[in-house]
Amino acid sequence: MDQLMLAAALLLAWMVVIGTYLEQRWPDWHWYLTGYPRTALRVMVTWRKVAQLNDLTVSHKPNRRLLGGLVVKGQPLHLKVPRCSFPRPTPNGLSVRVRLHAGQTPALFLGAAEALVHAWRVHAVRIVSPERGVVLITATVRDPLEHPERPTGEVSASLLSAVVGALETGGAWVMDFRRVPHWLIVGATRSGKSTLIARLITELAPQPVALVGIDCKGGMELGLFEQRFSALATCRSEAVAVLGALVVDMQNRMRTCRAAGARSIWELPEKERPVPVVVVVDEIAELYLTNGSKDQRAEAEQCSTYLLRLAQLGAALGMHLVVAGQRVGSDLGPGVTALRAQLSGRVCHRVNDPGTAEMTLGDLNKDAVAVAQSIGEAEQGVAVAAGDTGGWMRARSHLTTPAEAQVTAAEYAGLAFRLPGVARALEDLDAGEGA
Repeated sequence: MDQLMLAAALLLAWMVVIGTYLEQRWPDWHWYLTGYPRTALRVMVTWRKVAQLNDLTVSHKPNRRLLGGLVVKGQPLHLKVPRCSFPRPTPNGLSVRVRLHAGQTPALFLGAAEALVHAWRVHAVRIVSPERGVVLITATVRDPLEHPERPTGEVSASLLSAVVGALETGGAWVMDFRRVPHWLIVGATRSGKSTLIARLITELAPQPVALVGIDCKGGMELGLFEQRFSALATCRSEAVAVLGALVVDMQNRMRTCRAAGARSIWELPEKERPVPVVVVVDEIAELYLTNGSKDQRAEAEQCSTYLLRLAQLGAALGMHLVVAGQRVGSDLGPGVTALRAQLSGRVCHRVNDPGTAEMTLGDLNKDAVAVAQSIGEAEQGVAVAAGDTGGWMRARSHLTTPAEAQVTAAEYAGLAFRLPGVARALEDLDAGEGA
C-alpha cells in the first residue's frame, strides 16, 4: 500500500513538472493534452444541470392546466434538455453545437452565457447562431487579447493588407483594404485608437502604397509619419486642397479604366495601374465643426462632399479611407451619417457616450454595441471590430510606440510616392496665402 501511494505521488509530481514545462515551452500542446480533456469533461457533466437552471429546457406537455374554470400554471416535471455535440477543441478553448427545440431562440442562450462561464470555469463564452435551429457556443479558456503580439496561425502578406493585432479567437486581426475598402475607427482618449492607427500605418509603410494624412490638430498625431506620407494636411484649408485633388485624381482613374474597358484599376495591366492611395483622417470632428462663419461652413461642406465622393467611388479605383474620431454623431452634420454608411469596416474602442457606439455598430449588430460599451478604461487597445465577415469580434491592436513609428517612417521614406495633383494643390494654396 505504501509503495502504491509513493508511486501515485511520484506520478502526480511528474505530471505537474511536465505540465509546467509544456505550459512554458508549448502552451498549445499543454492545452490540448491537459486543459482540453478536463474542460470537455466539465462541459458534458454540467450541461444538463446548467440547462435546467437557466431555462434552456422544454417540455412536451404544456405548463398550463385547466382545473374547472381556472387556468393553473406550474413547472413541468419532465424536461427535455437541448442536445449538444461533444466539445470540439480550438487553439484557445472549445466549441459546442446545440440543436434548438421548436420554439427556442438563441436569445435564451445569450442570457445564460455568464452561467456557462462559471460552470465551465473558462474566461469567456460567445454564442452565435450559424444556421437556423442551431447555436454555436465557443468558450475561451484564457484571454488571447492579453498578448496581441502573439496571434495564432499564419497570415499571408498581400498588398493593402495589414496585421494590426489579435482577435479574441487567438487569430490575427487583419485589416484588408482589398476586401473592406473603407474603415471607421472610434475611441475615447487613451482607448487605443491612436495606437491602432499607428500600427496600421506601420504595416502599410513597406508596401507600394501612397499614404495621405489629414490631421487638423496641427499634425500632432500623424506628424510622426510625415516622412512616409505623400502629403500631410494639418489644417482644414489644406484638407480641402488635398481631398479636392484626390477627387480629381479619382476622376482621371475613371477615364483610364473606361478607355481600357476595365471596371477597376486591378483589371489594368500592372505597368498602367496607378498606385493605390490610403487616406487616413485623424479626428473627423475637426473637419466638420465650425465657429459658424461663412468661410468655415463652406470648407466643412467641401470636406464632407469630397470624403463622401471618395467613399462612394474610390474602392474600385484604389482610393481607400480610414476615418477616425473620438466620437461620431449626427450632430457633426448630415454628411457624417451619409459617410458612415459607406464605411463598411468598423472599429469601436471604449467610448464616452452610448451614441457613438450606436452610431458605429448599431446598424450592424445590437449585441456588438453592448459589448463595446462594456470595455473598461484598463483595457487599452481592446475594441469591437466588424469587417468582411458580416459579424463582429473583440480584438486588440499591437502596441506601436512613437519611437517605432518614427523609425518606420524614416526607413520607408523612399516609398513616399509623389502625387502630382495633390502636390500642386498644396503649392497653389501656399502661393495664395503668401499673396
